[in-house]
Amino acid sequence: MKKSPNSIDIHVGSRIRLRRVMLGLSQEKLGDGLGITFQQVQKYEKGTNRVGASRLQHISELLDVHISYFFEGVPDAGNDRTVAVPSALSQFLNSKEGISLAKAFSAIKDVRVRRRVLELVQSLGGNAETDAPKTTEIFATPVN
Repeated sequence: MKKSPNSIDIHVGSRIRLRRVMLGLSQEKLGDGLGITFQQVQKYEKGTNRVGASRLQHISELLDVHISYFFEGVPDAGNDRTVAVPSALSQFLNSKEGISLAKAFSAIKDVRVRRRVLELVQSLGGNAETDAPKTTEIFATPVN
């Protein structure tokens, strides 16, 4: 019997993919840096294979983020630690539109402009902001 991917593995994988794409790295380039195949990178990104602690540390160094980045916003697994389908947020962040939006948004250095863009998107999205983090939470830490 095949095990379903763990929700945390899926989340970590989606964060690896998001950061890799934001940096403009291919799966092949990341795999080369790790000494693994691009197929293995795909499995990590889908959550099919778990990323070991030392491997995740190496990935964080190559992607120039703190290791905690991969666990930001991790879903509460509770007692049921497996999910068959990633959350709507993970699905969006793994879509072409989500990646493109994240890249463009992170390129905006002026915090006031970022705030205005967020307000615009929230107004266009209707009541979606009830599930989204507050604007003050998003801008609590400056962007480098």
